[in-house]
Amino acid sequence: MTRPLIGISAYVEPADWAVWRGVRAVLVPEAYVRAVTAAGGRAVVLPPDDSDGDVLAVLDGLLLAGGADVGPGRYGQQPHPRTEDRPDRDAGELTLLTAALAVDLPVLGVCRGMQLLAVAYGGTLHQHLPDVVGTEAHRPAPGVYGTHPVRFAPGSLAARTLAGVAHVNSYHHQAVATPGRLAVSGWAADGVIEAVEDPGRPFVLGVQWHPENEPDPRPIPALVRAARRRASGPPVGAEGVRAAGPPAV
Repeated sequence: MTRPLIGISAYVEPADWAVWRGVRAVLVPEAYVRAVTAAGGRAVVLPPDDSDGDVLAVLDGLLLAGGADVGPGRYGQQPHPRTEDRPDRDAGELTLLTAALAVDLPVLGVCRGMQLLAVAYGGTLHQHLPDVVGTEAHRPAPGVYGTHPVRFAPGSLAARTLAGVAHVNSYHHQAVATPGRLAVSGWAADGVIEAVEDPGRPFVLGVQWHPENEPDPRPIPALVRAARRRASGPPVGAEGVRAAGPPAV
């Protein structure tokens, strides 16, 4: 059986390798690629591009990766002094997300990706979480993951996907404040939203942690399984939209 193709959104950052220093490069941590491959998928790296979502015609699933902050203008706020956004990523990923929802492509949002999902569905973000919870527990030190308990809404996609998971890793300074039209399905002990989903679609899930760096990366295999089911199901109609209707964004 052909491996399902999973698009992973990437970012453009200055990078160093060999004799080159500070060269702008399209980047995504290899952990995402390894997790998709281990789950039986084929990873396709997607640079920021807001021209159109045509690439989704050849993909079976979309993974919105973590990274810099979502621009606060996208949800009607002024920037916090600690906010560092990437307008090119916002534009490119929202183009992909809108097109993915239009054809019910399975979508997994990781960390920033979950926050982008919430914004696309009409939600808002806490721009600097320590201002809300009073600690740096969700990002304890530069480049150092924290860990904390998590609980899931019974019967939700998150609960079914992550049955038995009681702790997750943590590295973020922003978080979902309001989920818009998404359902909240996971929480940290301090009330921070850890999972969101769209119950009206086959697979639209956001997780605030980084499953690609967890010993138990279940959200990513779940995405690959959903992509495989879609690839083997009824074809998309002539208009490019499945029976579920227009996108929510």
